[in-house]
Amino acid sequence: MHTLETTRRAPGRPSWRRAAVRWIVTFAGFPAGGLTAMLLVGPVDTVATALAGGLITGAILGAAQAWGLGRSGPGALRWTAATAAGLAIGLGIGATCVGFRTSLAALVVQGAVCGLAVGTAQALALRRGLGLGRIAFAWPAALAAIWALGWAITCAAGIAVNEQFTVFGSSGAAAVTVLTLILPIRLSTREDGQS
Repeated sequence: MHTLETTRRAPGRPSWRRAAVRWIVTFAGFPAGGLTAMLLVGPVDTVATALAGGLITGAILGAAQAWGLGRSGPGALRWTAATAAGLAIGLGIGATCVGFRTSLAALVVQGAVCGLAVGTAQALALRRGLGLGRIAFAWPAALAAIWALGWAITCAAGIAVNEQFTVFGSSGAAAVTVLTLILPIRLSTREDGQS
């Protein structure tokens, strides 16, 4: 009887596997956002293009990630706005700090600044929307390290980073997406536990 009841309720509850698969698909938000920003505002070579490019890339990435988080996330509009604002601010500051250079060291620093800014904005959305204290507290530092790694991987893969993209390439995006799987899995298991 218990097994039958559990089976009947299971389809309505998000599982960690489903959450992980949905999150992996959000990988596409990185190249889609970066390409759109490049087409609309060009390379990141001024503060204005960094801010505009970050906003565009962040909005597309945030929308993809909001879809990936589904009902267990803080809400699509809140997550998208947080990601867009965070990446605009982070890229504006990060690219300016490194003088818009594209060396490995410069892009790692820029990635860390962007990750910190995106992580901080997203953490605020997580705290307000879901009351997640610990994960929200750790998220900015985690994203700073993970986004720095994303740029390092992109540089190592031989991508033409001198074109001054808003975000790392597909190789870095794949790694970043996998390394951030903890968030959707944590949110889905939290929701499962509350059901």
